[in-house]
Amino acid sequence: MISQGGHDFTPSAPKVLQVFSMLALRANKLVPTELLIQEIWGDDPPRSARTTIQTYIYQIRKFLARVGPDLDERLITSVPGYVLHMDEDSIDLHVFESLVDQGRPLYDGRRWGEAAVVFQEALSLWHGCPLSNVKLGPMLDAHVTHLKENYRSVLKMRIHAQMESGVNDDLVAELRSLSLYFPYDEWIHEQLIRVLERSGRRSDAMEAYRYLRSTLNDQLGIDPSPQLERLHMELLGA
Repeated sequence: MISQGGHDFTPSAPKVLQVFSMLALRANKLVPTELLIQEIWGDDPPRSARTTIQTYIYQIRKFLARVGPDLDERLITSVPGYVLHMDEDSIDLHVFESLVDQGRPLYDGRRWGEAAVVFQEALSLWHGCPLSNVKLGPMLDAHVTHLKENYRSVLKMRIHAQMESGVNDDLVAELRSLSLYFPYDEWIHEQLIRVLERSGRRSDAMEAYRYLRSTLNDQLGIDPSPQLERLHMELLGA
C-alpha cells in the first residue's frame, strides 16, 4: 500500500491496516471516527471502540514515522475524526481518476486512438484486486465494489476506442481472457464476436456465440440478448 525505494511498508496488523486503508482511500478528506468504528465492528461495536481507534491511530503514526521523516505529522486529528494528508500524485487511485478525466473528452470527441492510449495508461496502474490483503468491513467493501465497477467501465471504453480506431487483431486474446473472467458479461462476448468477424475469423465468431449461448442457458437459464441475437443473424447472413 505504501512503497518507498522499492520497499513495501504496509502495516501488518489487520485492524490497523483496515483503519489505514480507510484513511488512505479518503486521503486529504476528513474520515469521521464513527465511520472507522462502523468499518471495524459494524453495528455492534464494543464500549472501548473509540479508545481502540485512538490506539490504532497512534500505531499508524508510529508506522508513518518509520517510513519517512515527519510523515507522522500528515495524520491529523480533526474533530470528529482524522485526516491523512498525502500528495495526490503519489496515490495511484487519484492518478487513475485524473487520467480517466483526461480520456473522457477524447472518447466523447471520437478521438479513439488518443482515448485508448490514455485509458490504457490509467488501467496500467491496477495490479490485481484492490485491497486484496485487507480485511473488508462494510465501508471498504462498498468502496472496493465501486472501484471494480470504475475499472470495468474504463476497460470497456478502452476496448471500444481501440476497436473504433481499427485495432482488432490485438484484442482477440485479451477479449478471450475477459470472456472467461466475466462469463456472463454479454458486452465483452459481443466485442469478441465482432473482433473475430472483423479479423476474417467468421467460424470462430460463430463458435464464440455458441459458447456464450450455451453458458447462459446452462448456468442462468436465459438466452442471449436481442442485440446478440441480431449479431448472430448478421453472421449467418454474411
